[in-house]
Amino acid sequence: MSNQASNVKFAAWMAGTSGRVIRVVAGAALVVLGVAIGGIGGVIIGLIGLVPVAAGITNRCLIAKFIGAPFKGRDSMDLVGS
Repeated sequence: MSNQASNVKFAAWMAGTSGRVIRVVAGAALVVLGVAIGGIGGVIIGLIGLVPVAAGITNRCLIAKFIGAPFKGRDSMDLVGS
């Protein structure tokens, strides 16, 4: 399997239910950590945590450009036939 094909397969997995849940949970954990830390550092960590939450909820792949996969999760899934 080519590197391009494996990247699209990975993007399709991330667009599936388990990948989206992992992104939302990881982002929420960063938000909680940011609140717990407090201060400007905590705010920054919390804001960073919102990025994977939003990506998981909207089914977007923020690293798609770098791995050669489609930006929209549904497009990745369509390419692998999921």
